[in-house]
Amino acid sequence: MPISGSIIAGPNLGFVDCGIDAGAGAGGGSGQVRSQARREVAISGKRVKTVDVHAHCIVPEAAQLIDHPLEAPGLLWSNISDRLAHMDRSGVDVQALSINPYWYEAERDAVAEFIRVQNEALAEFCASDQDRFVAFATAALQYPDLAAEQVEQAVKTFGFRGIGVGGSVAGEELANPKFHPFWAKCEELGVLVFMHPLGTRELEPSGRLAGNGLLTNTIGNPLETTIALSHLIFEGTLDRFPGLKICASHGGGFLPSYANRSDAVITTFPDRVGPLPEKKPTEYIWGGQLYFDSIMFTDEGMRHLIAEAGIDHVVLGTDYPFPWNIAPVDHIMSIPGLSDEDRIKILGGTAAKLLGIEG
Repeated sequence: MPISGSIIAGPNLGFVDCGIDAGAGAGGGSGQVRSQARREVAISGKRVKTVDVHAHCIVPEAAQLIDHPLEAPGLLWSNISDRLAHMDRSGVDVQALSINPYWYEAERDAVAEFIRVQNEALAEFCASDQDRFVAFATAALQYPDLAAEQVEQAVKTFGFRGIGVGGSVAGEELANPKFHPFWAKCEELGVLVFMHPLGTRELEPSGRLAGNGLLTNTIGNPLETTIALSHLIFEGTLDRFPGLKICASHGGGFLPSYANRSDAVITTFPDRVGPLPEKKPTEYIWGGQLYFDSIMFTDEGMRHLIAEAGIDHVVLGTDYPFPWNIAPVDHIMSIPGLSDEDRIKILGGTAAKLLGIEG
C-alpha cells in the first residue's frame, strides 16, 4: 500500500496517514466504496500491526433464537463500514471480535442451535475480511460436555483461534470441577480464552451496587474478573491445566494491582487458605498463563499493570464500541518510559502470537 502521508509523531514512533479505499464489506449495506485516511502505526521506521483483543459485536440472527434484545447499535456487524472507519481512525489493524455470553441460562437444545448459528456467522464474517478480523468463538458453558464439543468444532472446522467466556456461568465459578472438560479441551487445542465479566449479579439490583454511579459496571465488572481469576488460582484449575492461556479484560480487574495480598494470605493464614496452589498467585500472573488487556486510564495505571504483570502479558484492548478510552492506541504510543519493543508487544506483537495472526 503506497504511503500518501507522513509520520506525524516523534523521531522513533508515530502514525502514518495512508490514503486507502475502504469497501463496505460483508453486511455493509450498499457496498459503496469510499476513500478515507487510515492511520498506521510506525515505530523506529517499521510498520507495526496493531491487534485489538477486546472488540464487541453481536450476531442478530442468533440473538433472535433465544429472544435476546438487541442493544447498542454499534455492536451490530451490519455496521461494518462504521466499524472499519473507526478502526482506521484509531490506528487499529485487526479486531478480535467477541460476544458477551448472555446465553448461559438457555436450555440445551436451544443453546446448541444458537451456538452453531453464532459461530458459523462469526467464521463467515471473519473470512470475508481476513486482514482485519479474527474472532473468539462462543460456547455453552452451562453444559460443559457440549461446550467442549463446540470448542473442538470451532477450532477444527472453522479455524477459530480463541474462545470467549464470561466471568461466571449462571452463578457458578469457572473453577468448579464441572468445567474441567471445557478447560481440558481449550488446553489440548492451545486456544486463547478471552474472559469478559458479566457483572456481580449477586450484588444487584437491590444489593450494595444499586444506586448511582452504574456501580454494577464500574465496580462489578472488574470485581467479577478478580473473583474468577482468584478462584482459578486457589482452586487449582491453573495447576491442573498448566497449558491454559487466559486473557482477562479490563486489565484483569483488581487482581494485578492487589495480587501481592494473595501471596501474603498464604503465609499469614496458611491454615485457612485451603489446599495451597503450587505457586504463589503472582507467579501465575508472570508465568505465561494469564494475560491482560490494556484498558487502563492513566499513564501511571498502565505502567503499574506492566510492572505487576510483565510486559509480555499486556495486550491492546479498546472495548469497542464503548468509549472508555477514546484513543487507546495513542495512549500506548505516548506513555513515557516504554521502549519501542515494549510498545510493539502491547500494540500487537504479543496478541498476534497468541492468536496466530501473521505480521
